[in-house]
Amino acid sequence: MVDPEGTPETSRRRHIVRLALFVAFLGVLFYLTAIRQVIDVAEVRTFIESAGPLAPLVYVAVSSVLGAVLVPGPLLAGGSGFLFGPVLGTFVTLGATVGSAVLTSVAGRRAGRDSAHALLGPERSARVDALIRRGGLWAVVGQRFVPGINDALASYTFGAFGVPVWQMAAGAVIGSAPKAFAYTALGSTLGSFSAPLLIAAIVVWCLTAGAGAYAAHRGWRAWRSKP
Repeated sequence: MVDPEGTPETSRRRHIVRLALFVAFLGVLFYLTAIRQVIDVAEVRTFIESAGPLAPLVYVAVSSVLGAVLVPGPLLAGGSGFLFGPVLGTFVTLGATVGSAVLTSVAGRRAGRDSAHALLGPERSARVDALIRRGGLWAVVGQRFVPGINDALASYTFGAFGVPVWQMAAGAVIGSAPKAFAYTALGSTLGSFSAPLLIAAIVVWCLTAGAGAYAAHRGWRAWRSKP
């Protein structure tokens, strides 16, 4: 039996299709940029260098967009370190991280929030909104610490569930700072090798990954223990 146009079932299917198309689009982006690497980061660095004194600001803008289209963050951070050194490069990396977080969360909100809420229903949507109000910022911070999760994909998801842009921006700064330093410092050692800096970058990355994995494990166990 075919549902008449405008019935709840038809609307539900429409929202499912919309979310499926959004997920498929992100999957294609991830394949092209993270796996096939159709964007040459080395060429991007060459382009940035031609900007002269404005190179850091240009890199923030360009890297924000590249991060939003799922170019791996460690590659972009490493390029920042190679061009600008560990100190300025870390701030450039953080600026680009915030830019990508804002772009992806806004896109996720516009593409998926209405559909996500429609599929969850009024009661569950209200619960999700309440959870976000209480802990959305720290959810973003915690996700940034967990190793192996693509930050841009997570930001698209956070946006689809309605996490406010200010929480995404603040969470990106707090949660990404350790990894931003680690990857930027590693990239800077390619241009001017420094054993202490390399060791510091590895130690910071290991501590961050360990803390993120522990927090994710605790969160998973707490969630499973709830009825």
